[in-house]
Amino acid sequence: MTRRAAIKGVTAVAVGTVTGAAVYGYVHERRALRLTRAALPVSGLPRALDGLRVGLLTDLHRSQALSQAMALAAVDRLMAERPDLIVLGGDYVTFGDPRFIEPAADALARLSAPYGVFAVLGNHDDDRDVPAALARRGIEVLKDARTRVTLRGEALELAGIRFWTRRVEELARVLRGATATTILLAHDPRRLVEAAALDVPLVLSGHTHGGQIVLPGLGAIAAHRFPVVAGTAHRDNTTIFVSRGVGTVFLPVRLNCPPEVALLTLRTAGDL
Repeated sequence: MTRRAAIKGVTAVAVGTVTGAAVYGYVHERRALRLTRAALPVSGLPRALDGLRVGLLTDLHRSQALSQAMALAAVDRLMAERPDLIVLGGDYVTFGDPRFIEPAADALARLSAPYGVFAVLGNHDDDRDVPAALARRGIEVLKDARTRVTLRGEALELAGIRFWTRRVEELARVLRGATATTILLAHDPRRLVEAAALDVPLVLSGHTHGGQIVLPGLGAIAAHRFPVVAGTAHRDNTTIFVSRGVGTVFLPVRLNCPPEVALLTLRTAGDL
């Protein structure tokens, strides 16, 4: 075999491998929704709230690439777990496409939990139509706002920030006056840095899609700028969970990074 023939052969194998992976990621893996369970230690969590189950659904990205059937499947998968509380992490549509705002909200309207359903906005959501559509379905949208939930005789603060709320002093204004254990809902996991500086015990995020395409040996190349790409991490007294989310963006492909909804069990720090 000549050198030229060998190079052609290697190139053909490489192209075939990449093409095959892309087809697999488009046809199968982006639809292979999983339920992720995680136990999260929360500093200062009252004993009465130990074991509280929080459902997290984020990055739905309802679009031509994610059908209504796929959106409803994600909602039904989470509802089957009957969480005590549900939070939504943003990016309900892609690039703010108005055609999909009402369908996304219709799918999410099927969510319910004993202590409520709360949402924040992502960078793909507008500041008017998306929150209005969610609010009409009974979902409370926290836009640089905080609310208090009383459950099992104890209070829990939920603080939700816009994607563009980034500085410590901006987060501090949202958190000012909070006296109970606080959960920060921040679409962008980079807010872990500011949350840790403010001693927030728990952050729930999305945005990264887990990298969406994770290559063996290289990891999630598109998500290297994030302190946490997916799953659980800690910084000082702050725990963060980052969900891979449901949908995709730019390319309707996932590779080594299946979509997920998450059921998070809160635990009093030190009990794990």
